[in-house]
Amino acid sequence: MSINEFINHPWINQSVEVPQTPLHTSRMLHEEQDVWEKVKSVKDTGKGNEGEGIVSDQPAVIMRTAVLLLLMGIVDLSISQRYSQFQWLSHLRGRRRHAGWQAADVDCPLECDCPSAYPTAMYCHSRHLQHVPYVPSHIKYVYLQRNQITGIQDGVFDNATSLIWVVLFHNQLNSDKIGKNVFSKLKNLDRLLLDHNELTRVPPNLPKGIADLRLGHNKISKILSNSFEGMANLTTLHLQANDLEDVGGLFKGLKSLTMLDMRKNKLSKIPDNLPGRLQQLYLEFNNIESVPADFLKMYPKLQFVRLAHNKLTDKGLPSRVFNISTLVELDLSFNKLERIPVISRNLENLYLQANKIKEFSLGSFCSTADMTNFSKLKMLRLDANQISAKDIPAEAAYCLRQVAFIDV
Repeated sequence: MSINEFINHPWINQSVEVPQTPLHTSRMLHEEQDVWEKVKSVKDTGKGNEGEGIVSDQPAVIMRTAVLLLLMGIVDLSISQRYSQFQWLSHLRGRRRHAGWQAADVDCPLECDCPSAYPTAMYCHSRHLQHVPYVPSHIKYVYLQRNQITGIQDGVFDNATSLIWVVLFHNQLNSDKIGKNVFSKLKNLDRLLLDHNELTRVPPNLPKGIADLRLGHNKISKILSNSFEGMANLTTLHLQANDLEDVGGLFKGLKSLTMLDMRKNKLSKIPDNLPGRLQQLYLEFNNIESVPADFLKMYPKLQFVRLAHNKLTDKGLPSRVFNISTLVELDLSFNKLERIPVISRNLENLYLQANKIKEFSLGSFCSTADMTNFSKLKMLRLDANQISAKDIPAEAAYCLRQVAFIDV
């Protein structure tokens, strides 16, 4: 076949039906359009006779263009009939192997980035996505935050069972649109970030090996008794800014839990049966009125307790309830206390601002003060109460000798 016959061949003159594709396939479509423009330009300017136009002067260009067309598969007129929307994306990914794309990019969804510097990470954040894209099997860290994803169907992650991190915060996830087994096959999952969504319940069948689970800033009002069952590795649990009123003994079996964040809920009491290893407990902005007498004795490893912005009164604080040696920081600010509670000498930071405290009781810090017995307190806030600096006795200099700052 001569070059002129090739240019005028019937299949070259047929219009190729390109299927309707999502916006994120435009990159491949632009490449195809560039190739077609080259062919049309050659056909329009070449006359097929020697010495005239591009055809006679540059036959090699035409042949290279023909080969490129064949490699890219543009002449396949049945594409739109044979491929579904998602198969079409796979078809485009396959073409990239013949179009000079880097091997690391071949399996990466067109709407995401898979940098060669981080071969197991897939970045799909802030892309206005409404669905979870295809996740290649070698990916271990997928970042899908700040999109418009409302649901996740079962099977989406079945191809990527090696996932370690799944980051989905700041989306529009709805509990009714999440499959019952979406995460169940991710046996290696260590971190699942679902905060700032529209969830009304904890997703079912979560992997037992999760260490960091974030469900804060959702609309969860009730948690099923088996939601965290068997999660022996869970160390960090975020449930802040939900609508929880009572969680019963949900956390009893979480033997590794060291941090529990339940700020900004509707709790009327401190949760029961907390894990013995708990070190940080954040309960600010709830409706808690009292603290159990043996609270800190039951959890001897607690170091940080924050109960600010609750409804605590002196009546609700049993004598010496906070006199536990392991406690490092205690926040009781923005409550209704009238007295300074008795604290351990090992406490380093005490926040009592914005209460109704009327006197400075040195005995709350030191029963006796001498060269060996003194408080290790470094920060003391008493501002926005009913006392002033003149109410602090001179003996406080011996008891509170390590204090760097007292705000009254």
